[in-house]
Amino acid sequence: MIVLAALSTYFLSVGTFERIDDGERTVLVEGSYQTVESNPISPFEILQAIPLGMEDSAQIIFYIFLIGGTFGVITKTGAIDAAVYGLVNRLKNNGALLLPVIMIAFSIPGATIGLSEEVIIFVPIGIAVAKALGYDSITGMSMLNLGAVCGFVGGMLNPFTVGVAQTIAEVPLFSGLGFRLIVYVLFLLTAITLVMRYAAKVKKDPSASYLADLPQQDTIAATNTEQIPFTRKHAFVLISVIIGFALNMYGIFKWEWYLTEMTGTFLAIGLIAGIVGGLRINGTFEAFTNGMKDVAYGALIVGFARAILVVMEQGQVLDTIVYQVSELISKIPGSFAVIGMFLVQLIINFFIPSGSGQAATTMPIMTPLADLLDIQRQVAVLAYQYGDGVMSTINPTNGVLMACLALAGIPYTRWVKYIWKLVVAWIIIAILGLLAAVWFGIS
Repeated sequence: MIVLAALSTYFLSVGTFERIDDGERTVLVEGSYQTVESNPISPFEILQAIPLGMEDSAQIIFYIFLIGGTFGVITKTGAIDAAVYGLVNRLKNNGALLLPVIMIAFSIPGATIGLSEEVIIFVPIGIAVAKALGYDSITGMSMLNLGAVCGFVGGMLNPFTVGVAQTIAEVPLFSGLGFRLIVYVLFLLTAITLVMRYAAKVKKDPSASYLADLPQQDTIAATNTEQIPFTRKHAFVLISVIIGFALNMYGIFKWEWYLTEMTGTFLAIGLIAGIVGGLRINGTFEAFTNGMKDVAYGALIVGFARAILVVMEQGQVLDTIVYQVSELISKIPGSFAVIGMFLVQLIINFFIPSGSGQAATTMPIMTPLADLLDIQRQVAVLAYQYGDGVMSTINPTNGVLMACLALAGIPYTRWVKYIWKLVVAWIIIAILGLLAAVWFGIS
């Protein structure tokens, strides 16, 4: 992908938009696009883009490393295994009910606080629960990742996507809540249906799993769950984890915490869990470094994904792509132009997987375009929101998705084979929702 991005700098015309600082963020000036001298990326610059991508993504890379270390400690105490097997013993006859419950639970913070990168830390638990119930790693990741994505694409109160886009579009903050809620429910029900049907098929016939031929995906469902007792030590570990999670949620809402503060809290959780879990100091740090090793691939892939954007920014083709695809929209007649806006956002998300980054890049263009086409600005925000959210389930430049897949041991090609039907269904729901928003005059 990095090489393809570099090659595009040799064949695409080069241009830039004027950008201004409005006091809170940098936005593009509509109508300011102009061509500039070409700046093709050399082979050596391609190599340099990778460390630059690492630098740009340093916060989330170290976030993944340190959270992975924390979960390495928690896992080493045996608390997760004991809790999972205890849960399995209680849900042997209705374990399938756990899937929609978890998906709904993860969709709520996705819709309200923009839960995204944070899902990565829950993947090991989701995989353990799914395997213990007789499912596979795809099921375990789906109930976490897709749950959060459902909330993210619904985005009723998401400050990082809807909040940014509505501010740029100059519509009331978090307006259109009722309409978003309806479409969010449709996205969520569709995802739950896919996950439950696939899970049931895998449990009935393990060979039906898309991972069945991979030796590392052997199920642990056949293990005697009664052999792992849940002790007081395990309870203390899990209590420390719950308190840490609660503190993070409070910090996000009350103190505007982000990745740095959350990571600090999880480091404290890891240290406390190691001590109360009986690992002592040396054992705690050994488990911590082993946990970091387990997520090394997922952490590094985030930096490589960012390198794609570094190449496009340095080659000055990013603005060109945004400009050219935006120009095509004006040729689509009537209210159906909103479909073109949505499709453009789907394409742009490949190049700008950051929700807030995509909003800051495209909304200054989409807003006046919506005015020109007599489409409500709120609908332009919805087109961006759904384009960003739907693509996040399959976009290979999405660092969070690739990190989760790496952590779960799921090859990207197998994930695409599993998820493409849901993506198609979500695209249809998004298009119908956008047309309904135009026809009913959602503002």
